[in-house]
Amino acid sequence: MDEIVKFQNECAHRVKSYKSDKTLKKSSNAFLNESIRTKYSYNFSWMGRPIIQYPQDIIAMQEIIWNVRPDLIIETGIAHGGSLIFYASMLELLGGKGKVLGIDIDIREHNRHEIEKHPMYKRISMIEGSSIDESVVEKVREYSRGGKRVLVCLDSLHTHDHVLRELEAYSPFVTTGSYCVVFDTIVEDLPNEYSADRPWGKGNNPKTAVWKFLEGNNRFVIDKEIENKLLITTCPDGYLKCVQ
Repeated sequence: MDEIVKFQNECAHRVKSYKSDKTLKKSSNAFLNESIRTKYSYNFSWMGRPIIQYPQDIIAMQEIIWNVRPDLIIETGIAHGGSLIFYASMLELLGGKGKVLGIDIDIREHNRHEIEKHPMYKRISMIEGSSIDESVVEKVREYSRGGKRVLVCLDSLHTHDHVLRELEAYSPFVTTGSYCVVFDTIVEDLPNEYSADRPWGKGNNPKTAVWKFLEGNNRFVIDKEIENKLLITTCPDGYLKCVQ
């Protein structure tokens, strides 16, 4: 057997075994609970900008981008801009003319300034407005025309209704073989007190939106292999692969 294939098969077998490893899952869940409680994800940056993601999910996105090679990455929710910079840097490494489009209802001036002066800004465009506003969706529709391979990342308001409307609006842009990644589906699995000061919580969050969305959409399936491999992720049931 070819050594590369052999190694890949060993990895696949190992990842598959994690699914039934109760001790491993218990320890990873314990780390997730405690690290989310202490705002662990706020500690990391990408090329100088806060990214507010878990390193494991950053690696997963790197693998997806490398495999999909998108022409366009759409992200709802900009915050400090670290994810935009990360996606742009990945496209820079891939070469070509790939672009990143970020959407946020409030792009704060100090964040806009830092993003616009960054070397990776040459691949980034931003739209200020609600991601579910039809005028914003229409701008994205225009931007995504032209046979582009499109990857979508949803990371704005985490209520059920908002994320469901994002899924309905943005999933049509995703091309077959690519992904729509829904962040912070972990909210459904956390103690209620973790989101006591937020408009979302158990029963009202990105994961419940994903479940509802998939009831009426057969273009996407949950890529369980990704979360089985990561073990530590804020996106359980959130890596949606477009299969048709």
